[in-house]
Amino acid sequence: MATSSGRSCLQYLLHLAQDNLDFRLPSHKVYYSSRSAFELWGHGRTHSELRTSLLNYPSENMSPFMHKDSTYRINVYTFNKTLQFAERIKRIDAMEYLQFEGTVNLKNPQHIFCLLEDYGTDPNNIPEHPDYIYFGRWIADGQRELIQSHSVKNRHFIGNTSMDAGLSFIMANHARVKENDLVFDPFVGTGSLLVACSHFGAYVCGTDIDYNTIHGKGRSSRKSQKWRGPDENIRANLRQYGTEKMYLDVMVSDASKPVWREAALFDAIITDPPYGIRESTRRTGSNKEITKPTEGIYVESHVPVSQAYHLSDIFTDLLNFSAHHLVMGGRLVYWLPVYRPEYCDEMVPLHPCLQLISNCEQTLSSHTSRRLITMEKIKNPEDLDTLANVADPRFSPYQGHNAFREKYFSGLNKRCGKEDHRSAVNGD
Repeated sequence: MATSSGRSCLQYLLHLAQDNLDFRLPSHKVYYSSRSAFELWGHGRTHSELRTSLLNYPSENMSPFMHKDSTYRINVYTFNKTLQFAERIKRIDAMEYLQFEGTVNLKNPQHIFCLLEDYGTDPNNIPEHPDYIYFGRWIADGQRELIQSHSVKNRHFIGNTSMDAGLSFIMANHARVKENDLVFDPFVGTGSLLVACSHFGAYVCGTDIDYNTIHGKGRSSRKSQKWRGPDENIRANLRQYGTEKMYLDVMVSDASKPVWREAALFDAIITDPPYGIRESTRRTGSNKEITKPTEGIYVESHVPVSQAYHLSDIFTDLLNFSAHHLVMGGRLVYWLPVYRPEYCDEMVPLHPCLQLISNCEQTLSSHTSRRLITMEKIKNPEDLDTLANVADPRFSPYQGHNAFREKYFSGLNKRCGKEDHRSAVNGD
């Protein structure tokens, strides 16, 4: 992608990553999808056109980087095609018409120049000649290395559904997480989203109903390890990346029965609710009928057991909680699983206090995907004329307690068989 600066003679080329394309526009931190940036000197459909373009480029813009006291290197990048080393050398030798007076330094040059050849996007139909060719001066790389350095494969504490590092940073970007923000994840799991948000300098906290996950106990999710170690926990994950000071705490809590005082506390709420396929959807309560004890007979206090937590209730509770506990302008970012053949935008749950900012799709299979929903608080619940503690009526229990789950997952389970749509890109 080329873009012009304020001066017409200067243009820039951005090399963007080819994964999660749908998430770029709503993201305000482009450097996580940008691999490199170049000052564009010339371009064309053929090498002949490239030559003409380069020879017409203002010499005063070239000369500071080509004088005899400079060192340089030329790299050749190809997209959707691999060139042998000899072919790359030929490409470089053919550019002798550019008057580089400096010395070649392959290890530590002062200036790096790049020839980029684009062979389209179809790996099954690679053309013999490139569709387009660019040449320019390398300026900087993006922060894509963070995805590798924060890879779940190398993380101290993981679970069955630990969120991919790239998607975790995307969610933090969509929430506009910044330094000194307070971020909350009500379905925190192993804390992948807390790790990403703490990287931006936010204070992070979370809850989860699973005691073993919160306390790092029980069976390990690693194939080579049977039980979790004594220091496998969310705090250890932040310590691994040098952000432990941003960790407030996590606690065992039922998302359907929030324990927070009634106040706008959080700058962002970022979460990946359980879908009920790989991680069960549970809340505290009992399905047994409550019977009144015989008068005069002492009965031991009731300890709630877990019961099903329907997806319709999860999203209703999540939106209501966000409306009450986000600061004005704070953002809610969450994943919504969908069955693609039946999906339409009208199915996204809404709330009168929250404005829909973006709705991006991550395709998981031909029939399944999940949507990354970003919402921003625009009103306080007490300012509404109607009942404030109700999300979109399409997801209200009054229209059928399990309607949402049946809508999305009856076809999903039947047509996809044993496919786990959440294992394609893990999340917690």
